[in-house]
Amino acid sequence: MVRVDNRLVHGQILEGWLPALRISSIIVVNDDVASDLFRESVIKMAVPSDIDVSVYSVSDFVQSYGNGDHAGQRAIVLFKEIDDVLLAYRSGFHYEKVNIGNVHDDDGICCVSPATVLDRSDVKRLRELIAHGVVVEVQSVPRDKPVNFKEIADDLE
Repeated sequence: MVRVDNRLVHGQILEGWLPALRISSIIVVNDDVASDLFRESVIKMAVPSDIDVSVYSVSDFVQSYGNGDHAGQRAIVLFKEIDDVLLAYRSGFHYEKVNIGNVHDDDGICCVSPATVLDRSDVKRLRELIAHGVVVEVQSVPRDKPVNFKEIADDLE
């Protein structure tokens, strides 16, 4: 699963998504966290010991993915920003679907769900992913019905 969630690893991920999808690996892709040993350590301490945790910058993750480093894992790949998930796609990490969870932009103009507030550039970036054939779904927790972003994107002007 590829997910954008500005909180990265938190209760909804650990208590909701991991068991629902039987995840065995969390991959955090964020340049700031990858360059901050303290933040990386805190994330790793928050995750149960039976779950593998990897932290990458966007460019290092794309290279790692290209090398097949995570092949065969039941993983959730967490991005903090829509910019980063699009950059990863443009750089060669191709995925069929992206889940948009908690995204709050201070300049947000589009309230897609109670947990998802996007600005115009976010909407533009998600439309680019859709143009590449990526299914973009908005869904905070597994029990929520996913909303296909393509179906609501035209109303977000």
